[in-house]
Amino acid sequence: MAKKIGSMVKGNKFVLAFIIVLVSIASGTIIPVHIAFIPILIPPLLTLMNKMKMDRRMLSICFGFGLKSTYITLPIAYGAIYHGLIRDSLAKAGLSIESSLIWKTNWMAGLAMFVGLILGLIYFSKDREYKDVEELGETDENHQKLINDQPMKVELKHWLCLVAGVIALVVQLMTESLPLGALAALTFLLITRVIKWGELQDILEGGIGLMGFIAFVMLLASGYANVIINSGGVEDLVGTAFSVLGGSKLAGSFMMIMLGLVIVLGVGTSFGTVPILAAVYVPLAQKLGFSPASDTTLGPTSGLNADGQHDHIWDTCVPQFVFFVIPLMLVGIIWPLFL
Repeated sequence: MAKKIGSMVKGNKFVLAFIIVLVSIASGTIIPVHIAFIPILIPPLLTLMNKMKMDRRMLSICFGFGLKSTYITLPIAYGAIYHGLIRDSLAKAGLSIESSLIWKTNWMAGLAMFVGLILGLIYFSKDREYKDVEELGETDENHQKLINDQPMKVELKHWLCLVAGVIALVVQLMTESLPLGALAALTFLLITRVIKWGELQDILEGGIGLMGFIAFVMLLASGYANVIINSGGVEDLVGTAFSVLGGSKLAGSFMMIMLGLVIVLGVGTSFGTVPILAAVYVPLAQKLGFSPASDTTLGPTSGLNADGQHDHIWDTCVPQFVFFVIPLMLVGIIWPLFL
């Protein structure tokens, strides 16, 4: 796939950026692997990016949009999980809503991120020099062929992997179960011997190592939300905040956005932040008179920094903050006033 992308780009930065956006969107909908594809697909493309003098912050912006805006706005795959999490968290906090209300509200957030994407691509379109590094860590044989511009063949196992992706999608839609879709695809790969039985343990351990910590953070955040709800301290907090805000919707909206920003920086995942915020947002929003409305940095860095030339904070976190968080803050503060 990386070889094919390289042949399609033809030295155009924006073509590569557009492809990465599409692949990122697909990773959260059609083939829901989330960030797992980045450290596989991006390292062999770094040499090509260096030749184009492409600022890797362009792709950081692309990953941020493709991975985040999809599940924020579309109730598909990870979006279905995320919207369900919002609905259930609001219900636990005392506000029952229909799932359809979430995407009907969140489309403004997606629009804000799209504006940020366009501005970010334009801003980072200038040339940036990177050193050519021969060895990109422990690259496999296919990566080395791509780096050395050697021919690569699409084999039967590659087509079978694509079939497995289709199976994952179909089973997920039929059963409304993401784990069953993944299990069906894995079973197909084992039966067709694309994955050998002896390799299965290493593959599963690798997947757990990549995504297990994220699951742990989400579980921890949900448990913390239950603690603060059952402790009875939320009512006092909301009452104090309402007095300080003077009943102002605009001030309340700004305060809630800032609170969400602080918590998500600490937790590191929007999925894990939702249960915590819902416990505070719902009673405070109701008291202020609001109507009932409702990652992604570690993955890009793992791929773009394969040769040690992409800084996590300055090249991934800061660009995404400037071109996504600021527009989202403006939407989050202003949009609720019209609901």
